[in-house]
Amino acid sequence: MFVNNKAISKIRFIFLNNSNYLVQVIRKWLNNYFQFSKREFNGLLVLIVLIGMIAVFPTVYRILVPLEGPTVEEQLALLKLELSKEPERVEARSGKHRSYSGLPEKRKSTLFYFDPNSIPSEGWQDLGLSPKQAQAILNYRVKGGVFRLPSDLKKMYTIAPELYQQLEPYIQIVPVEKGADHRDRPAQNFPVKEKVVVALNTADTLELDRIYGIGKVFARRIVAYREKIGGFYKKEQLLEVFGIDSLKYEEIKDQVSVNPALLRMIHINTASAADFNRHPYLSYQQVNAVIAYRKQHGNYSNIADLNKVVILTPELIEKLAPYLIF
Repeated sequence: MFVNNKAISKIRFIFLNNSNYLVQVIRKWLNNYFQFSKREFNGLLVLIVLIGMIAVFPTVYRILVPLEGPTVEEQLALLKLELSKEPERVEARSGKHRSYSGLPEKRKSTLFYFDPNSIPSEGWQDLGLSPKQAQAILNYRVKGGVFRLPSDLKKMYTIAPELYQQLEPYIQIVPVEKGADHRDRPAQNFPVKEKVVVALNTADTLELDRIYGIGKVFARRIVAYREKIGGFYKKEQLLEVFGIDSLKYEEIKDQVSVNPALLRMIHINTASAADFNRHPYLSYQQVNAVIAYRKQHGNYSNIADLNKVVILTPELIEKLAPYLIF
């Protein structure tokens, strides 16, 4: 133990002597170019040591404490796996978007000769219709609807003009004798109403109830929705009423009339947020954007100015335009 302590003392003595010698050399070299006091030199020496420790620390830390995580090879493997799944994700996302334009969803179709009065749902789908569109036509037939001419199919709201042009050459309607099929007989389960033409923007629920195919429930819904939007400027807006689908619309569209002059208008340059919020076409955020743009840029001159409000889509502006006054 004595020998060891003696050896350690000797090493410490040599180290201190060498360190002092090294410090003296550095100080002498610096004094050739700069004038430092002893205190300034000691401070500079401490600063150099600290900088050296900071520079070396990341390397030492990585050696002593290896980072946990995937290797480069593992990262490349994960990246390849994600890229291989991307086409499936794109296909899945695109499949979730449904078409509300009246056009059938994009799918493989096969054209063949058919009778629209007898073809089943699977046949309609083979022709390119979606299951929902096929069911709408079947519902029309169940309710007594019958196709007597190929052009009758074009009247169906679920059949887009482009699709009808493709199907028309293949339509072969078998003539049905009167009384031979239940579809030719008028429905007897409901009281027969005399067909009338009712003004949508002025009729009350009693008048609307006179429409063939409209009952008290739909009459109340139509009046309630008319009050929300400020009146109808076209018949197709009836499709926005809850419960009125394309078949119901086809049944009643010729029994109603629309007078756009009776709309409840919105003065776009003076209307308050409350005035805008009454209209169901506009959301809270869209109303705020319209008013903020008006405050910042001044009054709107025409409908084209609304295109400058980024949050408003061209489709929304087109729907809203008949209700606006500039």
